[in-house]
This record gives sequence, structure tokens and C-alpha cells, in this order.
Amino acid sequence: MYYKYEEIHSRPTVTPDSEIPENLLHLSHSFGYDSGRRGNLKLLDDRTLIFIAGNMLVLLDILTKEQRYLRSCSGGGIGAITAHPSREYFAVAEKGNHPNIIIYEYPSLRPYRILRGGTEREYSFVDFNLDGSLLASVGNAPDYMLTLWDWRQEEVTLSCKAISQEVYRVSFSPYNPGLLTSSGCAHIKFWKMAATFTGPKLEGVTGRFGKTEATDIDGFVELPDGKVVSGTDWGNLLLWDGDTIMVEICRKEGQTCHVGTVQPFTLGLEDEQLMTIGSDGVVRGWDSERINTAHTNGDSSKFEIEPINEMVVGHNVCLTSVVRSSLSDSFVWFAQDFRGAIWKLDLSFTNTSPDPECLFSFHAGAIQGLDISKKSHLMATTTLDRSVKVFDFLSKRELTTSHFNQGGTTLCWAPLSVNQIGGLLVTGFEDGVVRLLELYDPRKLHLVTGCSSEQDAKLHLRQAFKPHNAAVTAVAFDRNGETLATGSADNTVFFFSVGEKYNPIGFVNVPGPVQMLEWSPHSQNENRLLILCQTGHVIEVQSPDPEDHKSTKTFQLYEQPRQYFRFRSIKSQIKRKEEIARRQSLKKKKKEQSKESKQTDEGQEDPEDEEDLPPIYIPDPPSPLYCGFYSQPGHFWLSMGGFDSGFLYHCKFSEEQDEDPDQRKDEPFDFLPVLNADDDPICSVTFSSNRQLLLCGMNSGSIRVYPLQPGDHGLTSMKAYWALSVHDNHYGHLRHICCSHDDLFVLTAGDDGNIFSFSLLPPEELKKSLQRKKADVPSPRMSFDSEMLALDIEDPAAYSIETAKQKVESDRLRREAELKDVERRKKLIELQKKFKQVLNDNQSLPEHVRLKPEELQLDHRLDDQAENLKSQRMMDVTKQLAWEQEHCTIALRKLQDWIRDSVGVNIVTVVAIQTNHRVSTYRVSAHTDSSAWVRHQSTSSPPDGDKDAPQDCRKSRAEPAKSSSETTDEEVLHPVVVRTARIKLGDRQEERLRKAAEKAEQARAKIKKRKEEWAQIYAEKPKEDYEDPDDVKAIREVRENIEDFIGVRPIRVNTEAKREELIALEEMICEKQNEMNYRVVSLRDSKVRLVTKLHSQAQQLQKVQQRLAVHLHRAPPPLPVLLPEETPEKKFQCSRATLERYKILRKQRFQNMEQAQQEGAVSLVELLEKEMAAGEEKKEGGGKETEEEDTFGLSLSSVTREEDEAAEDGGVELSELEEELQREEEIRLLHEQNTLLEEMESSVCRFDSDLLLLHRQKLHLDWQLKLADLHLLKLVRELLLLKKFEKREGSLHEKLNTCIKEENSITPKLAECNDQLEQKKSVITKLQDRENALTAVFQASLGEDNKFEEFLTKVFKKKIKRVKKKEQTRNEEENDEDSDEDDWDDDYDSDVEEAGSALNYSVCPADCEQELFDTILQLRERRLDLEELLTKETKITEALKKERDALVKKEKMVKSNRKEVEDDLELINMEKLQKINDLDMVVPLRLHQIEFVSNGSLPLDLSEALVVEKNELKRLQERIQQLQVEKLHEKNVYQQVRQQRARLIHELRDMATEIQTLERQCNELMMSKFGKLVNLEALQMMSGSRRLEELKQEKLFKEAEYAKEVKEWDAKVEEARLVLMEVTSYNTEYLRSATTFLDQQKEFQLKLNARHKKMDRQQFQDYRRHEVQEEIRRLKQLVKTQSQQAEALRGEITLLSSKWGHVLPPNPARLPPLAPPPTPP
Repeated sequence: MYYKYEEIHSRPTVTPDSEIPENLLHLSHSFGYDSGRRGNLKLLDDRTLIFIAGNMLVLLDILTKEQRYLRSCSGGGIGAITAHPSREYFAVAEKGNHPNIIIYEYPSLRPYRILRGGTEREYSFVDFNLDGSLLASVGNAPDYMLTLWDWRQEEVTLSCKAISQEVYRVSFSPYNPGLLTSSGCAHIKFWKMAATFTGPKLEGVTGRFGKTEATDIDGFVELPDGKVVSGTDWGNLLLWDGDTIMVEICRKEGQTCHVGTVQPFTLGLEDEQLMTIGSDGVVRGWDSERINTAHTNGDSSKFEIEPINEMVVGHNVCLTSVVRSSLSDSFVWFAQDFRGAIWKLDLSFTNTSPDPECLFSFHAGAIQGLDISKKSHLMATTTLDRSVKVFDFLSKRELTTSHFNQGGTTLCWAPLSVNQIGGLLVTGFEDGVVRLLELYDPRKLHLVTGCSSEQDAKLHLRQAFKPHNAAVTAVAFDRNGETLATGSADNTVFFFSVGEKYNPIGFVNVPGPVQMLEWSPHSQNENRLLILCQTGHVIEVQSPDPEDHKSTKTFQLYEQPRQYFRFRSIKSQIKRKEEIARRQSLKKKKKEQSKESKQTDEGQEDPEDEEDLPPIYIPDPPSPLYCGFYSQPGHFWLSMGGFDSGFLYHCKFSEEQDEDPDQRKDEPFDFLPVLNADDDPICSVTFSSNRQLLLCGMNSGSIRVYPLQPGDHGLTSMKAYWALSVHDNHYGHLRHICCSHDDLFVLTAGDDGNIFSFSLLPPEELKKSLQRKKADVPSPRMSFDSEMLALDIEDPAAYSIETAKQKVESDRLRREAELKDVERRKKLIELQKKFKQVLNDNQSLPEHVRLKPEELQLDHRLDDQAENLKSQRMMDVTKQLAWEQEHCTIALRKLQDWIRDSVGVNIVTVVAIQTNHRVSTYRVSAHTDSSAWVRHQSTSSPPDGDKDAPQDCRKSRAEPAKSSSETTDEEVLHPVVVRTARIKLGDRQEERLRKAAEKAEQARAKIKKRKEEWAQIYAEKPKEDYEDPDDVKAIREVRENIEDFIGVRPIRVNTEAKREELIALEEMICEKQNEMNYRVVSLRDSKVRLVTKLHSQAQQLQKVQQRLAVHLHRAPPPLPVLLPEETPEKKFQCSRATLERYKILRKQRFQNMEQAQQEGAVSLVELLEKEMAAGEEKKEGGGKETEEEDTFGLSLSSVTREEDEAAEDGGVELSELEEELQREEEIRLLHEQNTLLEEMESSVCRFDSDLLLLHRQKLHLDWQLKLADLHLLKLVRELLLLKKFEKREGSLHEKLNTCIKEENSITPKLAECNDQLEQKKSVITKLQDRENALTAVFQASLGEDNKFEEFLTKVFKKKIKRVKKKEQTRNEEENDEDSDEDDWDDDYDSDVEEAGSALNYSVCPADCEQELFDTILQLRERRLDLEELLTKETKITEALKKERDALVKKEKMVKSNRKEVEDDLELINMEKLQKINDLDMVVPLRLHQIEFVSNGSLPLDLSEALVVEKNELKRLQERIQQLQVEKLHEKNVYQQVRQQRARLIHELRDMATEIQTLERQCNELMMSKFGKLVNLEALQMMSGSRRLEELKQEKLFKEAEYAKEVKEWDAKVEEARLVLMEVTSYNTEYLRSATTFLDQQKEFQLKLNARHKKMDRQQFQDYRRHEVQEEIRRLKQLVKTQSQQAEALRGEITLLSSKWGHVLPPNPARLPPLAPPPTPP
């Protein structure tokens, strides 16, 4: 199934009901390449490349360079492309609202599949998997949706959100089809297609960069083992294992793999080489095996490696993506260059490999300038890639390219009035340089110079000049071709006179960066330039005359006439008016409808609540200005962006031009709405040569064409339009659009780097109208060979024309000033010489005629001038020393802060206003840890012997051997019989087997863990004689302390604890003081605010009393004044006068040093303070007098005013109304006076009450702090006392530590020795048991009544000499003297041997059985072996006993030493406590606290009294009661524990019985289920059986087969059931007939009876009677037959109703029809 391309591709938008043809423009060629787009190069076959160009997909033939095009189907652009692995299809992922992915078939280019619903706005990347069955796509903002497609079925397989950041790339794993990897902005994510219980889904894990800096990842390659190598922004590679970085790969010595961004792109040469590309234009190959096994060392996370192959593509090359040739085993790759090129690379890295080949070269980045020739079909463009290109858009090829040091920013093709051959280009660059480039045909150069070239065209630099200091943004020739204007981003427009050499005229400043320059057309009288600025300013400047502007100082044209216009937004007003008109029309319609209906009364009409009109909005900052053009003199059209887009605004210059241009607010006088352009403003505008077509370049990259009427400068006919999306809709803003000189072509250039040419005629008609196939290139001028080569400006920092002129002028002025200065210095030197001579002559004259110095002064103004000069220089010096002054100020502030911190808080005293109460802060020293050295001082702390004491060994050293009855898992589990799989298991069965294996593994781990826990429990099981260490410790403590006093152990007191207590008390005192100081300072601040408030209220009171009579005045309360002690911080605030006075006093002190030493010197600070205090008293006295005078003056003025008023009152009588108003005013003023006085008094009283309350609280705190000081003094004395014992106590602590260490070392040895003894005892016991058993065997061997019993017993018990067997060396075997070194048995008895020498116990006596004798000899050997082992073990046991006794003795000695040391420490502790108790302690007591009374009075001697706190006494009494309760409680606990012990013993027995019962039941169950006893643990660890799964699978197949068979039988049963239903219905009809017959029978019977009765009354004729009888007989026969049939039907129904009845076919015979009953006569 294929789609039709003509039906799905996007089409131009045409206004309905217009006569504009749909095929108005025909795409001719694409001259650009969007090299900045990621992955914008794919290969379809060995000669066809595809890439995206705006809304087009370009198929480029590498050999012929021909292009084919596919338009986007959505019209919103194309997001990504990719080719199928088979090269038979390619995918085009589009942009727009819910865009689609179109799969095209190649080479037919027919749409094969359309994938819908993968994202919301645009796709950023698509890719096929290795076999091409799946397609992965990822969307861009806002959803970032990752989708996997079954593209042949047009279905979504899996889908989920990739991440919340931009994704650059996603690809399938070439080794595992279920894995994917995606990367993008600061992330990489690893995906897996997982199967869940709800179905397959995508699971992703985001890579963690860890300590590595996060980076954007453009490319990555997966290694065969699943690891991934990705690139970075800084040029190194990252090796990912899972979601973590294993290593960062770099070159030797820390060099990066590439300079700039790096992308790995493939594994080449049979996966042996990892290939990478970088922004440095280099392709490198790396050893993939070393990278795969890379690891980091401990010092760095980087792995250093050098490339094994390298290819430098170019120095100005930035590779971003590569695609491999479609030919098998080919090493050819095609690379996308960010600089605007497509390269062909041979990456075989052999000696015969060709060099990189640049196949195509384009502009890189946004097109900054475009213009066309006014004479031929030539086009010139420039961009920031520092190149200028010339194209022949008729032959669709590039003619020439010129490169410069800076990027081009604008371009203009000179009109024919400037250059008649049409070969002059004016190009502006980003460094402010303007270059005149001349285009010529070098092949025609032989006509001028005699030499020629093979190139089609060349650009020759004619002239270069720099009028601006910033980028040139616009250039334009005037209509006469006499003046060139250049505009720049530096807010200037420069004018040049046009000629053989372009000479500067001058420049004007404009309010903003220049956006566009437009000269007035020929239809206007004056030659003016319209300057459009980006800030919304429009300036009209008259063309300057070169003869009128020849200034030598500057090129600025100050007097040039100009007009200003600043655009002010009116869009909100337009919207408001449209809303008003809409509402009015709506009201009018409603009114007409109400008149027609006439159903509503006027009194019932409710006014509708209208919504608020849209507000007037002025954007800030203003909207940018995009383009504009003249409509008529003084009038122009503007196109705005931002908020004001959607309209063309008709504007004109105001007649009032006196206002500042930046403050102007000019509004358009008319506007023209542009349909569907509220968010898509017009960026560029051009007209056809006859002005009947208006072509607009839109911000969205589309073209709009508006047909216009001739002479329509007001654009009234601009309504219908034709629009087509051409450039990229997001960033391809169409800023340049032009028409060819013959109006046959339209050319566009956008910010996406694409350049398109369109023809207004179809290709066939275009070929007919054009006589040639290529454009004419201008010939070189005749003077071309004689001209000198123009000098170019290559330095970006070169001076501009104005700057150079200003520098020349400044150099000239500087030289003139230097010459004048030299002459002035010469004159000054001569005058100085003359003046010195006059002074000498004056000194030589007599004194009475000698002139005084004042008389020699010519003018005092000279001195004033010198003084001013001096002050100016002082100011300069002050500025120079400002930093030093600030430095000293900060140092002084730090010093003051340090002094204040050391002293602490200044004492602030707050005094009450009406009373004499005052409260002061505490002088708190800066809180430093006075005992900080305590924490760093090394003191020997008493060790806790109990903590360091070794715990009892709970773990038995001799672990029991493993029971032989226990068998391992390998013994229990039978080997699995390998069977040949006959049935292939499904994924679910395989998953079940895997889960069973996992379950068995988990059970195995669980059993192992349980065994370990049991082993640990058995190991920790205490012995029978084990005692709890805590109980032993508690008993020991009680026994030790029971002698002193019950329940209390003497407190260990040392210097460390006492120091900590001292520090804590100091911190508490400081905290309390700081808290009180804060409250006092807060109260002081409230007083400051109160004083300020009282002064303001006093002023208000004065104003009120000025308007009252004197006898109504109330005396105000005295105003408080802040005392110096209330603001002590002002002491550090010194004014300049104070410092000056200090300087004078210090100078006087130095002068009178001797007198001061004799009289006793008073410090300068004290003297200065006295003077300041005296000055303040004078000021206060003067202030009080002034206040009194002011008060007196106010009173006097009020009295005078009252007298005047009284005089006026006496002279003029007041009316009653005036008197009433006067009384009312007087009452109001009295109320204000009373209110103010009450507020002042209440404020003062409230403050005094707060101060009194704080005063009382401070007294209470003083009492508490005094007690704390006494306690502090006691602690200091105790600390000093404890220091005396510190040395003795330290030595004892060292001894105690030594004892504890020895005890800790002895205890484990003793425990080990005891364990060994226990083991040896058990061994000896076993040996003795074996010896007894051997003796019993001997007795059994002898039997009863053996006559050789005594002899054989002696033989058995004989002690013989035995030699111990040792391993001897070869030398020892050869030495005969080694026999003397043999060890003799220790039990050998020479007497026994001598006594029995008469008998030979080694020979069997006669009549004794030889077999019995040999047996006895063997038993004797075994006995001797046992005795030897027993002797050896006994010796070892004796040695262990001796070692144990020594250790026990040593342990006792160490414990006794430790006890002695601890006793000494206790004695010292008791002594310390006694000394501390002997210290005197001050305790303030009141009389009611003394209860020591003798004979009703207080005794004089209180030495026998005991001072105890009341709470402590109460606590002791309560403690007695608590101890009694605790005693009863412990007794109850003891009883409960005994009962619990008995219960536990009983439960233990019951539990053992229950365990045996359960084991028996378990065995019975195993026998019943398995037929034998099995290991349940092994059973749990059994994994799944594949044979069982195969049988289950076979069972499923059988079930399916049987189900199919059952289904067939069900179908047969259903068929039989239908037959049964048919028979049943047929028989039912018979039953109904039988019922009808029975009813007829009854009816006939009734008639018959009636006939019989009637026959009795009348006689019938014979024939009639006979007929009736025949009828009766016939009916009886019929009834009988029907009864038989009914009976047969009932039997048949019964048979059919049975479950397994045999179904008979229905009887085809039908019953005869019933005869109608006879009609009664």
C-alpha cells in the first residue's frame, strides 16, 4: 500500500475567492546547506546524498550535482531524517502540531508508510535498528517522547518519556536488539525492552557522571560486551559500564583526544579500531581492545592511550557527523562539516588512501547579506563565515568565492548608475570595514592583459575603508548613484561620495543600532535617506553635499537637517477599538432581534454586565523594528516585531522636532492588519519592478506575495495573498528576499543558512522566455591592468576614519601645546632670574628704604589662585590615598572591636525619668574558654577495670565434629539425567524454570544463613556453670560498698571533672549576664525612642498652645535628656574638632614635658574628656536658655496676639456664629493639649514602671550571681586542692593500668590452658577406656580354666624395652653410633627382666596354641602403644597443670596488687573528699531556715550544726521509703524468677517431648508421601525440572488437541440439538392436533347425546339414522387412531427427552386432514 505524494505534501496557502494561482512560484534550486543541524547528512546509495533544507528534503547527486526535492507534508518543517539499512527506504520525521513520520520508498520516492502520534511538536532524531524491522524516534520539547515503531504495520510498539532535556541521538544496540542508548544535553541514558506482567515496556537508567563534569553527549558507540564509549565537550572519551563511568580516556601527559568536542562514530576494521571525529577537523582511530579493558590507577580516573591512526581533514574544519558508503567492504565515508562543507573521506588508513576531498562547499550559519545584479542573473551573498559568494541562479551553480579576515554582515550590489557593467559589490563586515569588490570574467582578461583564466568569475578588491567601529549592518546607494550610505551597530551612518575613489563626506549619530537604510525614490522631489533603527527610531536625513562639509577636525555632520520619529505601540488601542465595535454590533443585533420578537417588556429588561475592555499596554522594552519603506514624502510604512507584530503601521514625521529623540512618543496615523501574523511578523519586504507584487519574508521562514494595484502607495489593495513555507519554521527567519532584474526569479535567504531561487514561470515557459542558459559575467575594465592593487584593512583593531581623523587632530594640538609650553617655560625662567635679581638688590638696600615682602606682592588673587591649586592638589592626593585611608580605617575599627571584645560590653546605665531608679549592665569580659587548656592537657584518667576486664569465653574451642549421619547436599541430590529435549519450551516456561532456579538458590542461601545462625547460637550457648558478668559485678560492688554506707558509693573526684564543672558554671554566669545586658540595652533603646517621641510631642504642644489663651496653658512635663552613661558607645565616636584638639594638647604636652613630669602628668584623654564635658554643659545650658527664651518668646507672642485679638474684639463685636466657632476651636485645642500631656505622662510612667520591674529583676539576679560567685570560689579552692593530689593519683593510675594490662594478658592464657587441660583429660579418659576394653578382650581370649592363664598373663603384662621410631637421614643410617641415642621406655624394669630370665616369654610353650599366643602378643603390642600414648598425654597434662598453677599464682598476685592499688586510690579519694569537706563554704541563710535551736534559742556555737538543703533532706526521706518499696519489689521479683525458672524447666521438658513427637510425625509424613526419609533442605533447594516442564508443555498440547476434539463434538451435539428442537416442534403440533380432536370429540359426544334424546321424541327416517351411525362409527375409529398416534408421540417425546437417547429422523408421513364436522341439520 502506497500513499500519493501529491495528496499529502504541503501546499501554498492562498486567500479564498482570490484569483491568485496556486503555482505562483516554482522552486528552481537550493544553494544552501544547514550545516549547523545535527545529523543533517544521510546516504541512500553510492551517489545520492540527502539533507534537510528548511521545509525541503534535498536529494543531491554527487556526480552530476543535480537536486531533487520533497516538500514536508505538515508545512512546519523537517526535524530529522534517516536511511533504512537496506537503503530501500528512508524516514522523514517532521515538525508541526502532532507531526508524522513519512517512510519513503527509494528510488521511486513514493510514500510507503505514515507513522502518526509519536510526539507533540517536533522530532529531534530517528533511527532504524540493525535489521530494519523497528524504528526509534525521540521528540523534542515539550514531551521528549521516545517511541519504538513497528513501522511496516504503522503501529507503536513501546513508548515512554525519554527525559526532561533535549535528546540529540537515540540508537539500537548492534549486538543486543533489546537494548537502546540515548544521549543529549548533559545526559546519557541506557534503555532496555523489558517484559513485565503487564506487557513489554521500556526501562531506562540515566548515566551518573559522579566526579566527572557533566557534558553534552552528541555521539557514542557500543562495544561488543555492552560497554559504551561517549564523547565530551572538552575532547576526551568516557567509557561507560552500566550507568557509571569506568574511566575517562585521554592522550599521554593529560592531552585531550581531540581539541574541542569529540564524537565516536563506529568500530572499524573488524571491531579492532574505534573511530572518532572532532571539532578540530581530525579523524582518529583508537585500539578498541585497550579501551575495552581500560582501568584506572589509584591516583587518577583517567586512562592514557595514543591513537593508532589519524587523518587531518583540514585546519578550518569542524566535523559533526559521518555516514558510511552503501558499498560493501568500502572504507569511504561522507562527513558533514559545521563550517559548511561535505567531505569524502577514505578511512582505510593505507599508504594508497586518497586525501580528503571536499565535494560541496556552502555558507555556514545565517545569511547576513544577499543582493542581485541589476543587469544579469547573478546573486551575491555573505555570512559570518568570512566569505563572499557569487552565484549564477540561471545555471544553478556557484561562480566564485572570496575569503576575508572577518565575517560579512551586509551586502549591496551597486546600481547601473554607479557601475554600468553591473559588477560592483559593496560589502560590510563585522569589524566596521567596507570593501568595494569588483566582479569580472577572468576568461575575458586576455582582451585587456593578454592572459586568461579557466575560472568563471573572480572578485577583485577595488577599495577598502573603515567608517565604523562596530559591525556594518546596512549599505545603500542613493537614487542618483552619487552618494553611498553605510549604517552600523555603533549608532552612526556614514556618507561617501561615489566616484573612482569613494571619499568620506561625514557621518550622523542616530539613537540606536541601524537596522535598514532606505533612500527616497525618484517619485519624490528631494533626495533623503530614511534610517530605521532596531530600537524603533526612524530618522530622515537629507543627502549631504560634499562641498558643504569639509571640516578638518571631525567628519560629524552637526548641522545636517534631520527629522525624528520614535514608534509608540498602538496595538492595544487597535484591539480595544475592535472589541468596542464588536460589542456595539452585537448590541445592535440583539436590539433588532428584540424588536422583531416583541415578547419582552421594557421594565423587565436587566442590564447585562459587560466585561472590562482590554487594557492599554505599552511594551517595555519597546518592540524591535524589522523593516520599512517610503510611501510618499514624509510618510513611511513600518513592520514591528514582538508585541506589535501583526500589522503594517503607516507613519509620518511630526512637525515638532524640538523634543529629545529618546523621549519622543510618536504614534502611527494609520495601520493595515496582516492576517495570521500576530506571532509571525514581516522581517523583509521587496517590490517587483512594476510594484504590482509585494513580497514579504516572514519570521517563520515563509514567503508571502501580495498582488497590488498600480500606484497603490497606501497599500489599500493589500488583502489577498499567496504564502509558502520555505525555510525552517523555528530558526529560519527570512531576512532577505529579492526579485531579479527581469522579475522572473525570486530569491530568498534565511537564518538557517538556506538560499532558494524560485521562478515565476513554469520551467517550460521559463526556458522559452530565456534565450540563454547562464548569466553574463561582467568583463574586466580597460584600466584593470594599470590599476595598483588596493590595500586591504586586515587588522580588526585598525582606526576608523573618524578615529584616525580625531587622532591626527589631537596629535596636532598636542604638538602645538608642547611648543607653547616650551616657550612659556623659557619666559618663566627668565622672569625668575629677574625676580631673584630684584630680591637681591632689595636686600642690599638700607632697611629704611628696603621694600617689605607684602609690598612685593603684586596681586592677592595670585595667592588665592595658588591656594585653590593647592586645595585641588590636596583633593587629588586624598583620592590617591583613599585606599590607604580606608585600610587604616578598617584596621582602627578592628582594633576598637578587639578592645571592646576584650573588655566586653560597655556599662550602660539607664536612669528613670521621674524617679531616681537606675539600672546598669554587667561588665562582662569577652567570653573565652578560660579553661580551654583543660581539654588539651593530658591527664591520666582512672581506668575502669571492669570495662577492660576480659569477658568470659563463651565460645567453645573444641567445636564438635560434624555428625556422620548428616549428609551433604551433593549426597542427597541425585544427578540430573540429561535428556534430549523433544519439545521446545516457550518463553514463559523458560521464565518459570529460571524463577524455580532462583527460588532454589534463595532457599539454599536461606538454609545456609539459618545454619550459620544456629552455629552462632550453639557457640554462644553458656556453660552449665556460667554466671552473668553483670550479676557478678553488681554483687562485687555491693560487697565492697556495704561497709561505707548503704546505697551510696564514694564519688571519684578528680581535677578534670572539677574543671568541667568550673567551666560550666562560668558559662552559665556569662549567659545570665548577657541576657540581662540585652534587656537593659533594649530598655535604653526604648528610652531613646521615647525621648525622640516626647520632643516631637512637645513641639506639637507648643503649636497647640500658640493658638490658646495664656490662662488656658498647662505646664508641659520636663523633657528627659539622655545622659552620657546611657550611651557609652559614643565615646569612641570622635569628631574632627576633637582630633584637632587632641593634636593641640599633645603638642602642648611635648612642649611642657618637664613641667608635666614635675607636677604629675594627667593623661591627654582625661584632659580631653574634661574639656568635652565642659563644652557639653555649656551647650546644654545655652540650649536650656534658648529653649526658655523660645518659650518666653512664644508666650509673649501669644500674649501679644491675644492683646491684639482683644483690641480687635473691643473694636469690633463678633457675631454669635463667630463666637460659637471660636469656642469650638478653643475646646478642640484644649482637648489636643490634654491628650498630648496625657500621652507624654503615660509614656513616662510606663517607661519608669518597666525600668522599676527590670531593676527588681536585676536585684534578684544579683543575688543569684553572688551565690554563683561563692560557688565558683568554692570550686576554685577545690580545684587547687585536687591539684595537690594529682601527682600521687597519677602514679597510682599508672600502676593500676599496668596491673590491668597484666591481668588482661594472663586471663586469656589461663582460659586457654584450662581448655587444653579439659581436652587432655577427655583424651586420657578415652585412652583408659580403650585400655580397659583391651584387657576385657584379653580375658575373653583366655577363656575359662586355661592352664596357661598365668603364663599368658605375664606375657601380656610384660614390660619390654621398645625403641621409638624416628625418621633418620641417610648419614644417620650409616652411623652405628646412633643406636646409643635411642630412647628407652620409661616403664622398663630391670628387676622384672632379671627375675624372669629363667623363662623365655617370647617363645610359645608346649601344648599352648600358637594362634592364641600370637593373639596375646598382638594385644600386648596394642597395650604398650596405649600405655605409651597415655604416658605422653599424662606428661603433657602435668606440664599444663604446672603452667596453670603458675598462671593462677601470677593472676592472684596481680589481682592482689590491683586490689592494693585500688585501695590506695580509694584512700586518696577519701582523703580528697575529707579535705574538700574541711573547706569553709559560705552559705547565706535566713533565720527561718535555721532549725538548730537549743533551749528555745539559737546557740552561739554552730560548729555541730549540719547544713542540708531542704530538698535534699526531703529526697533522703523519700529515698528511705523508696528503698523499702524496692526491697519488697526485689523479693517479689526473686519469687517470680524462681517460679519462672521452674516453669522454664517444665516447658523445656515439654518442648523436648513435642520435638520428638513432631519429628516422628514428620518422618511418618515423609514415608507416606515419598516412601522414604528425605532431606527437606535438599528438597527445598531442588531447582525446576526441564523434563517436568516438557511434560507440562506436552500436556498443554494434548489438552489443546482434546479441546479441539471436544469442540467438534460440541458442534455435533449442537446440530443434534437443533434436530431435536425441530422434531419437538413437529410433535408439539401433533399434540395440539390431538387436543383439538379431543375437544371435537367432547363436542360430538354432547351433540350425540342430544341427538339420542331427540330421537326419543321424534322419528328419523331410516336413511338418516343409518348415516348418523356410520358417522359415529367413523368418528370412533378416528378417535381411536388419534389416541394411538398420541400414545406413539408421547413415547417418542419420552425417548428424545432422555440424555443419551437415540434421535430418530422425523416421520415424513403426515396425518390425514380432519374432516370437517357434519353440519347439524
